[in-house]
Amino acid sequence: MRPVSTPRPDWAPADLSPLDAKLGIEIVDFDPDRLVATMPVAGNEQPFGLLHGGATCALAETVGSWAGALHAGPDGQVVGVELNVSYLRGATGGTVTAVCTPVRRGRTLATFLIQVTDDQGRPTASARLTTMVRSR
Repeated sequence: MRPVSTPRPDWAPADLSPLDAKLGIEIVDFDPDRLVATMPVAGNEQPFGLLHGGATCALAETVGSWAGALHAGPDGQVVGVELNVSYLRGATGGTVTAVCTPVRRGRTLATFLIQVTDDQGRPTASARLTTMVRSR
């Protein structure tokens, strides 16, 4: 695992989800204004050797959901209500990096932009996730 720039808050779960573990997703910065995660392409390809779109969606959902959870805080909970992903370039190897930034963080809805790039910094996907903020 890579060193984390901004650590996970003490109140947040210690582990990512079982799906994230299977995909090899790691959060490397828990900054609520710029949450960053990585995922290997190897093991997450579709039959033609490109990174699977579903794996990209899972990566986007993970970083957006964590950003939403940081916004909701220890007494809140978020659930995704919409995920939109545009695929821009196929990734065939290495690692992809997702950077999540807030578009709007409201009391009941929060929307995040997720930019996914390959090892060369080229955009591979752009996503938008909207979450509903609820009390626990």
